This record gives sequence, structure tokens and C-alpha cells, in this order.
Amino acid sequence: MSCSLQDMLRLLGRGYRSLTRRVRGNFRRVAQLANTVSESGKSSRCESPSIEADAGALPCYRVGAGSRFPPGATVLAEGVNFCVFCRDASRVELLLYAQPDSPVPFQTITLTPEHNRTFFYWHVFVEGLPVRVCYTWRVIRSVDMQRSYHACDARRELLDPFARAVSDVLWDRRMAIDAPNDMEQQGVPRAIVVEGGTSCDPPDAHSLDGALIYELHVGGFTRHPSSGVQHPGTFAGLIEKIPYLQELGVTHVELLPVMAFDEQDVPPAVAALGLSNYWGYSTHSFYSPHAAYCVDPAHAPGEFRALTDALHAAGIRVLLDVVFNHTAEAGEAGPVINFKGFANDIFYQHDAHDERRYLDHTGCGNTVNCNHPLVTAFIVHCLEYWVEELGVDGFRFDLASVFTRDRHGALMVDPPLPWAIESSRILSRVPLIAEAWDASGLYHVGAFPGMAWAEWNGRYRDVIRRFVRGDAGMIGEVATCIAGSADLYADDGRLPANSVNFVTCHDGFTLHDLVSYNGKHNEANGDDNRDGSNDNLSWNCGAEGDTDNADILQLRSRQARNMMATLFLSQGVPMLLAGDEVLRSQRGNNNCYCQDNALSWFDWSSVARASTMLRFVRELIALRRRHPSLRRRRFLTGQPAHGHSIADVSWHGSQLHEPAWQDRGARLLAFTLGGEAEGEAPLHVILNMDDSMHRVALPALNSWRWRRIVDTARNSPDDIVASPHKGPIEAEDCEVQARSVVVLEG
Repeated sequence: MSCSLQDMLRLLGRGYRSLTRRVRGNFRRVAQLANTVSESGKSSRCESPSIEADAGALPCYRVGAGSRFPPGATVLAEGVNFCVFCRDASRVELLLYAQPDSPVPFQTITLTPEHNRTFFYWHVFVEGLPVRVCYTWRVIRSVDMQRSYHACDARRELLDPFARAVSDVLWDRRMAIDAPNDMEQQGVPRAIVVEGGTSCDPPDAHSLDGALIYELHVGGFTRHPSSGVQHPGTFAGLIEKIPYLQELGVTHVELLPVMAFDEQDVPPAVAALGLSNYWGYSTHSFYSPHAAYCVDPAHAPGEFRALTDALHAAGIRVLLDVVFNHTAEAGEAGPVINFKGFANDIFYQHDAHDERRYLDHTGCGNTVNCNHPLVTAFIVHCLEYWVEELGVDGFRFDLASVFTRDRHGALMVDPPLPWAIESSRILSRVPLIAEAWDASGLYHVGAFPGMAWAEWNGRYRDVIRRFVRGDAGMIGEVATCIAGSADLYADDGRLPANSVNFVTCHDGFTLHDLVSYNGKHNEANGDDNRDGSNDNLSWNCGAEGDTDNADILQLRSRQARNMMATLFLSQGVPMLLAGDEVLRSQRGNNNCYCQDNALSWFDWSSVARASTMLRFVRELIALRRRHPSLRRRRFLTGQPAHGHSIADVSWHGSQLHEPAWQDRGARLLAFTLGGEAEGEAPLHVILNMDDSMHRVALPALNSWRWRRIVDTARNSPDDIVASPHKGPIEAEDCEVQARSVVVLEG
């Protein structure tokens, strides 16, 4: 069944109204209950009358022992079951709040080992408790245990690691760090009790074959005033922009982190400038959609599910960028939010000689101990939840080389986590993409453990950037990358779709800036331009940044088209950074992690302003979708595909079958692709990154004529033709201008 964007928004609004009616009904019903005490003796207490007045005269709720499954807060017909893991607590307290900003709890429930612990799980059932109630936990340990847990305090409130929805309205990260023992001056994020979603059917098994990924930031995509959406910067706002994604022709969106993260997690100097953590690589609640992306945080799961449903109805799949390598709690000097308080020794990697020290292989202060059995299970179950209940179609894993380290950071030959993820009944059916490196130097591109993992191909990015800017003697490496990087993936039975190709991503220069700046310009980040990569492999085409020089501007436009053309003419899976199709600029800032402002946002007025570039990218995507030979499932062999007389690939230079593999000055490469599908015409591609024009010989065709369908040296609309039969006919050879890409179709 499919539905329009308007229908989806109407259903979303109807869900809000229905949820509101249910919540109000629940509160009316529970207000009629008399105050009761716990069935287990003295494990529940209501606070003073003044506190009850703040809570809206909520009663104490009858409590029972509860169940250890499932973890988190589970809404049932008779009430809510709460469960959390902590193996060294002597007792645990559950604090219930009427609102996210209520100053005190309306009920505190003490869990005892005799009644509320099974193995190392602590659980309690609260009868009749309505949704939207907020809660935190407290963990009480023995004096000896407290000494060994430098991060814990019996008075400290902790956020449920399994929370399905979270509010951070009272959270103050700076206070939590500067005054960790002053409980009166710091609030913590609070979990919100929400109803469970409707489980999806198991996803159809699908790979990335034929995929075209569009990497975007949920907040930044619609936060600019020019977006014109009803709820800027939210999941609902993104729904309104789905028609744009359809017209562009992408098959998958890859969302930067949407699991609840700490927007305050930036260095003090950055915070002093009023900046915040924009990208979201500081997760604290892996089960909860980020509150700021919701119209109503108490309906976070439903709002995110509405987005995935709407994208699916438009024929677009959803990939999540997930951050299981570190958390928002940072290292020794970081705040306590949840994992440090519940399972510090289990969840993080520690120094073998001083267990108080956190290992930092992520550059963010801590490293998740991914290969501990309980942590592995936590990660796998969390990913399954996002697939089964929230409709996600796959994942990209940030700094995934951390997954290969043991509890003390040593490299493991057969790390359990990557295998456990791809062996899951649910996760084995969806794409898994690794950023196959970490901040301590582990680099696994082409060698990430497991069988089915795709990888961000960082080598592809670097080779293509160098070639297009004019580096000489690279055509062998370029050919390998364009052919799908078989040298990285073929030896162990992987396929072209294991290589996710890109020239830009959120981390680094945008396409516009890649051809406009030689160096980074990150002064706005408050770190004296020390942050961000110094090795950008960029070229400003003759002037740094803004210029009025028409020749330079024309060359930059050509170079941007050269990058895009090479990307979409390569075997493997192309990934496009949102905004590159309209030449979005960050003014030379290559590390906009803290820039939640117009520097990072998608300016929708650029759709009209950069319409010629947008048209070029749309037509390149259409060309790729029209030609199966550009998205082969198997590596090129040099032999004809079944039913075709032309080899699947032939390599050339200016002369046929004479690529200049050994020429250290070579900057020109040509290749012919035979058809893959029945009746598919061949393609001949010429990449000339030399400073001079070349006349290039063309292969003879029996029953076809070559037509020039792409030429980046020409102005729009002649740079790419929408209908192949309208392209100009070429004879035995063709002229290819300096620094240009030409594609001919037979």
C-alpha cells in the first residue's frame, strides 16, 4: 500500500491526537485510585504533599516484583514494567516524575535484591502508570564498591540505557562535570514512558546492489528558513522534502546520527561561542530517537516510524549512521549519564594497569567494550529494534574498527561483534556498512572482519580527488577504483557492492569547497583552526575561496562536474553528500561538527540558484540507472557479458588499447563498457585531467554510432543530454578538452 505525503502527515497528526486522548484518559483514571503501598513491603514511597502538588496530585501506584524481560520501560495493559541491568548494586531506586522538568519525583520506588532482582537485572512493575511519565534510576552500592567506582554516587540519578524516548530539558553537561557531587545543581536527561510500536514484518533480504546513497543531516536538511516546512529540523520536516529526493533519483538516504545524543558535548571554548554538537556523534540513548528532531519528544518512536514509512512509500530505503564506538560520557573527566553508573567495568575499555583509566581509541574520551558478551548483545538487540519496530533498512557504523578490539584495546583475530551482527536473523537481511578505521590507526578498508560487510572506501575518495585535481601518473589506481576496487574486495569473495564510493561526506570539505580551497578555514570553530583534517587533497583552481574571476569560476564548475561524473561512472555503490548537487559551501570549514547554523544547513534557495548543477547530477543519476553496466553485481573480467559481442571492459589511452599504465606523467584514461542487460548499448568514457586538449580514438561499432551524451567542458544543457539519441554523433575519434570528462553511448 502506498500513500501521499499529505496522507502521511495527516496520519501523523491523527496519531498525536489519539495519543493525547489516551494519556488524558489514563491520568483521569489513575487520579481516582487511592494511595497504596508496595506489595513487597516498604519498597515504595510518595513524597510530601507539596511534592504531590507539583506532580499534579498524582497518587502512589501499587507496585509488584516485575520481570527481567524486556529491559527498559514496557507498557502493558495493566501498567508498566521497568527493568535495568546492574550486577554490583546492593539496591536500586526508580524515581517517577510527572513532567520532564518536574523538580522532584512524585514517587520513589526502592528495589531490593529479595523481591526485585533476577541474576543481575533489577525490575519492578508499576500498576496503572500512564504513558508520558518520566523516570530515572539510582544505584546504591556498598562502601567498598563505591571506592572502586570513581564515577558513581548513590545520590546520582541515571538515565535508562534502554529508554525509548528521552527529554534533556534539565540536562547541564558543564555542571555535571564541574560539580559532580552537587546533586542540587544538576539535572540529568530523563527517560519517558512511551507505548511500544508496531513490529514490522521481517525485512526482505536486500543488498546495496544498484543503490545510490544520499547522506543527509535530519536537522540541517530543513532548518534553514528557506525550507518552508511546517516543523523545521525534524523528522516531520524531512517528510515534506521527500518529493525532492524522489526527483533527484536516490535509492537510499543515510541519516547522520538520530539516536539521542548530547548536544552540549563540545569543548568549553566551543561552548563559550554558543556552539553545540551538531553532527550527533555523542550518543547516550541508543534506543531513543533524538528529542530535538521530534515535534513531541514523548512520541519520538512514532514520529521516526512515520518518516521511515513515508520514505518507503516513496521507494526510498533508510540507512542510519550509528555510533557504538563511544558514548557521550567521555573519559575520567566526563559526566555520568547512564553506562558509567550501571556497568562501568563492563561497558567501557579500561587500561589493563589502571582500571580507573578509560582507553580512548575514538578521540572522544572513551571506547565501548564492544566484544564483552553483554555489550555485544546490547548492540545487536538495539539494532534489531530499529529494524523491527522503527522500519530501518540498514546501518553505517562509525569508527567500526573499534569493533575488533578487546577490553584492553588489543586487536582480536575473530572479534565476536561483527560476526554477531551479520549472523542475526534480522540484521543478516539488511546492508551493513563499516567506516573501517578508528582514531588510533586501525585501518581495515578491504579487510573488515565478517563476510557481508560493505565499507566506506576511503582509498577511492583519496585517489579520485588527487586525479581530478591533476596529480600525474595515477591512471592505474584510478582504473582499479573505477572498476570496483577488486584489489580490496575480490580476494575474499566480496563484490563491487562492498565498496561504498564517495568523494565527499559530512566529515571534510563539501564538493564546492573541494574545488575552491587549498586549505581548511575552521576559525569559526573556536580552536584556532587546529581541528579538522590538514590533508584535504583539494585544489582551489587559482584563488582561495570567493572570487569574481570568471575563468576560475568556470574551471571550478567543470571540476565539480568531473568529480560527480567519475563517481557515478564507477562500479560499486556511489554516495552523494546532501547539498553537493547544488554546490553547498561551508566557506572552507572542513569540520562543521559544531555549526548548527546556516554554515551547515541546506539553503533551499540554492535549488534555483544552482539549477544547472542540480540538473547535471539528476541526469547523471538517470544515466546510471539506465545502464546496468555501471552497476554490475560481479567484478569486471575483460570478457563479453552473455549475449554481447563487446567485452565488459576495455582500457585505452589516446589510442585504442594503449593505456599509459607506466607513464608517470599520464593524466588521461579511457575505457569502454560493454552492455550488461539485453539490448543495452555500450559506453565509452574518457577522463582527461591534463591541462591540454587531446584527440582520442574511438572503438569501431558494427551497428551503432557513438553519440556524445556527457561533456563536462560544455555549458548546460549541453554538458549532459537527457535523451541519448539527441547527443551529437562522433566519428573515428573525438576531441576532449582539458580537465573534462566525456561519455559516449553507442
